[in-house]
Amino acid sequence: MKRLLLVVMAVLLVAGTAVAKDYEVTKKAGDYTVVVKIDRNPPITGDNNLSVTIKDAAGAEVKDAKVAVEYTMAAMPGMPAVKVKTDTELKGSEYKAKLNFSMAGGWSIAVIINRGDKKAQAKFSVDVR
Repeated sequence: MKRLLLVVMAVLLVAGTAVAKDYEVTKKAGDYTVVVKIDRNPPITGDNNLSVTIKDAAGAEVKDAKVAVEYTMAAMPGMPAVKVKTDTELKGSEYKAKLNFSMAGGWSIAVIINRGDKKAQAKFSVDVR
């Protein structure tokens, strides 16, 4: 019995020290496939690093778009709605931005893609801790 308890404790210790995976979501935005990653899962109040990879309908990486990220929190009693928009910077094949969530709770995020005369959006929600 003691041996079994020792084995269970060792497994829990190893599982508890495993590295958590980044938050990741894949969405369609018009003809584009958009993969969004946030370096924390779940995202936290304060700074979070976001990266966006965009592929066109043929599966080729899109590196010539203007990409912005808009994140909002709905109004609550005693608090107005929060709306923040930030531009991204292309680094390699990823568009990068820093999101600063001012408080915990549900946030809506829209990745806005402008490429030529096309505009597309990928929307998703996160629960910030």
